[in-house]
Amino acid sequence: MGATADERPRIAIEQVQHVHLVAVAGVAMAALAGMLKQRGFRVTGSDEAVYPPMSTVLARLGIAVMEGYRAENLLPRPDLVVIGNKVSRDNAEVRAVLSAGLPYVSLPEALAELFIAGKQSLVVAGTHGKTTSTAMLGCVLEQAGLDPSVVVGGESLDFHGNFKLGGGPHFVIEGDEYDTAFFDKGPKFLHYRPAAAILTAVEFDHADIYRDLDAVKASFRQLVALLPPGAPLVTAAAFPHAIELARAATQARVLTFGVVSVGRDGADDAVARADWLGTDLRDGEQGLTLSVTRQGSRVGDLRLQVPGAMNAANALGVYALAHELGLAHDVIAAGLARFSGVARRQERVGEFGGVTVIDDFAHHPTAVAGTLAALRGRYPRRRLWGVFEPRSNTSRRRIFQRDYVAALAAADRVIVGGVFEKQTDAVAAEELFSPEQLVADLAARGVAARSLAASEAIAAVIAAEAQPGDVVVLMSNGSFGGLRAKLQAALQAT
Repeated sequence: MGATADERPRIAIEQVQHVHLVAVAGVAMAALAGMLKQRGFRVTGSDEAVYPPMSTVLARLGIAVMEGYRAENLLPRPDLVVIGNKVSRDNAEVRAVLSAGLPYVSLPEALAELFIAGKQSLVVAGTHGKTTSTAMLGCVLEQAGLDPSVVVGGESLDFHGNFKLGGGPHFVIEGDEYDTAFFDKGPKFLHYRPAAAILTAVEFDHADIYRDLDAVKASFRQLVALLPPGAPLVTAAAFPHAIELARAATQARVLTFGVVSVGRDGADDAVARADWLGTDLRDGEQGLTLSVTRQGSRVGDLRLQVPGAMNAANALGVYALAHELGLAHDVIAAGLARFSGVARRQERVGEFGGVTVIDDFAHHPTAVAGTLAALRGRYPRRRLWGVFEPRSNTSRRRIFQRDYVAALAAADRVIVGGVFEKQTDAVAAEELFSPEQLVADLAARGVAARSLAASEAIAAVIAAEAQPGDVVVLMSNGSFGGLRAKLQAALQAT
């Protein structure tokens, strides 16, 4: 274990000039690096195997990334080191930090002390949809002229990056349930001092750090308990575990929201009883529209550029919290209509040889199903390819082996990539996800599916077999072996 907070070396913030970030290319770490630089600090960082979009973000910010973790990266000696949760105590650079007696903090601590303090913290948390919802809420407040600060777990297409430092009273932040650092195994969001929150969903995920659903729920229970009495907690009615936690573990004022077509696991009745309800969804290549009802009374309509019922639900949760902040319908609707999306969240890469390519971060079966449903609604008469990489620490395991069958069966063609190998999270053979079994189960349902380990092979097959009008969605929480660029090149060459 690392030193406790009281035992760690300390430095007064006013004395800090040079901040070094270990594992700087994480999405939130890159945001922190940019914010620090904007505030006038000297910023350096180290990481390994950096790939877009974060490599591009850091380059645009003018922050050079030292490749690999070494003691030499700490020269000249920084005043403060921020240690990301990607690295362990045994990391060579971390060992050097400890040996040198350098002051160090976690990313959430740095955000809380340097940027959130003094602001009204609006935390967006949940198993699904939190990145999009965070960016949406930031866009709504920005369009309302409130000049918020925002930290998003992805690259916002509206803010042209994953953070924004504003002069207004609000700090909108994505609340990640993943652990904080090697010296703090609690979830990141416990540091974010929520004054209000959106809880988008609660399901099992992050199998590498959570033993079961109860452990996941325990973390979210701690978050909602931090809310002050009477603070708004906007909660997705379609997810029973989220409703359970919201109602049982907080003094906050719970407001529920749901979209009629998003009811899951017998939750349709709960959705229908939600305080805020989205109905009459109509989607197509010109956009998505829905009607908003509050406790049975129609409020008005919303128009979104982003597709699908899942995004409609994200928008409705944002709408409910924005209303609590005092914004009028027309103001909220204008902000949501302006929202362009987040990179790698149902991002339309382009059309190549008549084939539309979509890049998406989906890796949990609920998110995979939601993405495919959204694209089916947006492109109803086109052939849909679902290309999935089992890369996350949960999807690499058999936990959701059967769930992926139901999720991917919504596609017309399916390609499953190889299981991503990860030295820091070795999985026993008997627990490993099986692409071959998934392909066999999909074939039994009449879905044309195959397993291809190499991204080059996947790109070649799609380029050879895709037809003009097809829609291909890449689903992975990582680089997928550079498949996005390889597929684009292969399609352009045909």
